[in-house]
Amino acid sequence: MSRRLFVLNGPNLNMLGLREPELYGAATLDDVRADCERVADELGFDLFFAQSNAEHELVGWVQDAFREQAIVVINPAGFSFRSVPLLDALKMLHTPVIEVHITNIHARDAVHQNSLISTVSRVVIAGAGIYGYELGIRAADRLAAAESA
Repeated sequence: MSRRLFVLNGPNLNMLGLREPELYGAATLDDVRADCERVADELGFDLFFAQSNAEHELVGWVQDAFREQAIVVINPAGFSFRSVPLLDALKMLHTPVIEVHITNIHARDAVHQNSLISTVSRVVIAGAGIYGYELGIRAADRLAAAESA
């Protein structure tokens, strides 16, 4: 199992800290990146961290993860609920997919309760705030260790 890790972020996550802080908190995407870099370094992952508002960019990065046999931790944000192209790209992966949501999507309105991406995710973390990213990376580490044993 590769020690390559992709942490991918979908639309509007570049606005963390500014957008709906009552839902998403005060942390910025730079804060999330710093936390992910710290945990990835601690666990020996080679990290690729990215965010895009464009569906095709996320699909391209998932294809890169496929080619590199990388584990993917993804917060698909709004693409969670309607993006068949992202879902199809994630289906290609032979490595674990860990889905992260800052809010508890299951406690939100009907539009935000059912993630398509969850159908291909080995782990889904929702409602832990930005700490969910650390939990996701630690889950990736455990899954990688279990699969290489």
